[in-house]
Amino acid sequence: MKRIAAFVIASALLCASILCVRSTAAGATGAQSMICIENSTDRVLAEKNAHCKLPMASTTKIVTAITVIDHCDDLERVVTVPDAAVGVEGSSIYLEKGEKCKIIDLLYGLMLQSGNDCAAALAITIGGSIEKFADMMNDTAAKVGVTDSHFVTPHGLHHDEHYTTAYDLAKITSYAMKNATFAKIVATKRHTMPWQGRNYDRVILNKNKILSTFEGGDGVKTGFTKKAGRCLVSSATRDGMRVICVVLNCGPMFEDCSAIMERAFRDYKLTPLLPEPYIAGTAQVIEGAEPNVEVGYNGQLYYPLKADECAAIRIVPEIETLLAPFGADTPAGKFSVYLDKQLLFTEKLVTIKGVQAPGYGQRLMQLVRGWTSNR
Repeated sequence: MKRIAAFVIASALLCASILCVRSTAAGATGAQSMICIENSTDRVLAEKNAHCKLPMASTTKIVTAITVIDHCDDLERVVTVPDAAVGVEGSSIYLEKGEKCKIIDLLYGLMLQSGNDCAAALAITIGGSIEKFADMMNDTAAKVGVTDSHFVTPHGLHHDEHYTTAYDLAKITSYAMKNATFAKIVATKRHTMPWQGRNYDRVILNKNKILSTFEGGDGVKTGFTKKAGRCLVSSATRDGMRVICVVLNCGPMFEDCSAIMERAFRDYKLTPLLPEPYIAGTAQVIEGAEPNVEVGYNGQLYYPLKADECAAIRIVPEIETLLAPFGADTPAGKFSVYLDKQLLFTEKLVTIKGVQAPGYGQRLMQLVRGWTSNR
């Protein structure tokens, strides 16, 4: 019976590991879980075990920071450091009891030096308590649209109910990097802030080596606990394309992230999908001074593509009939962009110019033409 039980357990573990594994097309990594995405579209460029729920250590602070930024109207506001934030275990900027700091400086301490005391101070200041702020963090995840994460702490010190996935963390980071304040903070290598009661400033240095060692590196956050292992969320921008890479429980985290992002930049380019200007066709005009009008799209759409994928892009317009009079930029249907059968975008078509109702003479001629054509 013991042998049968052992066999059943081993088989279950094997099946679970098979279900959890999804190999990356961009090459091998020692990370337990990994994903690389493009920031503007969230297209997955590479992945491995990307949906496995794991601890993520201080990369948690990405969620903390963007939650604070989303819920604070004045980041320059000066606040008093709560007593509960003083002496929090782990990495710290050594906040002192009763010290007064700007919220923006606490965010720099959080994201550059990974201050657990900053995390607690921000959580209590913005949320009222650690527990209420954790609810706000989970609301942030829900707003982004991810479902496999649960946040309990603002700093990432281990808790059995505190976890995420590489996919979820990449999506939340993608959302955060679209915020100019967040992006500026995580790209900063060195920040100084006043140190109350001393005649010199705190100097806060960024622990993220990607900023110094990888071309275009511009974020995001390191993390480590014994149970989570070494974790890194990295970001880099080249030729207008930003990629975000997440590795969880990865010994050579800087090296692996660099290699994965390098392959992403080599294999993909952020490619314009539309001719400029894009004229989808003509719309029929009813009761107008002109029988039809050109419709198109005022702008451009971009998507990360491999060179051999460009030929697979299809644009499918759906043009509506219009009733005059109307002006330029009047909605006139929609168009969809596909990569093979995958829908990438659906956008509105608009008129290139306006069409007036016909004058008296034109109406008379239209009536005559209609009468003679029906004889």
